[in-house]
Amino acid sequence: MRDFRAIIEKLKIYVSDDIKRKVLDKDISNILKINQARFATMKKRNVTPYEEILRFCEAEKLSCSEIFFD
Repeated sequence: MRDFRAIIEKLKIYVSDDIKRKVLDKDISNILKINQARFATMKKRNVTPYEEILRFCEAEKLSCSEIFFD
């Protein structure tokens, strides 16, 4: 299973294909509907927001195994 930073990088790759520009942490926090300050704290503490990521995967019809596992 990937850690927080690897999961976020995978999300950035997925989102960048849709918006055709560099994706920043603030973009991911907005997509996951997480306050940017809370997202930064989660990143610092390496705490993965599983529920928010699972909701995003469901909305995008994306397999969560692509995000969480190698």
